[in-house]
Amino acid sequence: MRASGSNTAFGRLPWAAQAPAVAEFHSEPGLDVIGAVQNPDTEKAFYEKRTEPAGAAPIEVSFGPFRLLPTQFLLLEGDKPVPLGSRALGVLIVLLERRGELVSKQELIARVWPDVFVEPANLSVQFTALRRALRDGQEGNRFIINIRGRGYCFVASVEILEQPN
Repeated sequence: MRASGSNTAFGRLPWAAQAPAVAEFHSEPGLDVIGAVQNPDTEKAFYEKRTEPAGAAPIEVSFGPFRLLPTQFLLLEGDKPVPLGSRALGVLIVLLERRGELVSKQELIARVWPDVFVEPANLSVQFTALRRALRDGQEGNRFIINIRGRGYCFVASVEILEQPN
């Protein structure tokens, strides 16, 4: 297999060309420059810096029997922690940020694995773990849908508990 063919197939070359030029003009370390350049219309993350008062960040996101505490990077079912890896939890957070919207595989990979080249199969592994932990598709639970070739969407109703002012 030729190296250039494998990089081009997943769009790595354009990202590699854009990221260093954009990154050198931004002073904040840890900012997802690639994701911001690729999709400027995304909603603010639960955990990123905001311009409104500090009390506006959600402290809990509930759906079905689950509660996500995004600032603690913790998913609970009732009061019990759900055993879920950090990458699968990262995928869930991205989907909840954009609930009801289609999120492409490329955006998920850019947000959950910033600055790392990842095969799309890694994303499939994380979705398998996430769906298993949420029991998605069982007992009438439906949280995440896949639109083949386009991306994923979080479809369950969500309640957001924000920090009181």
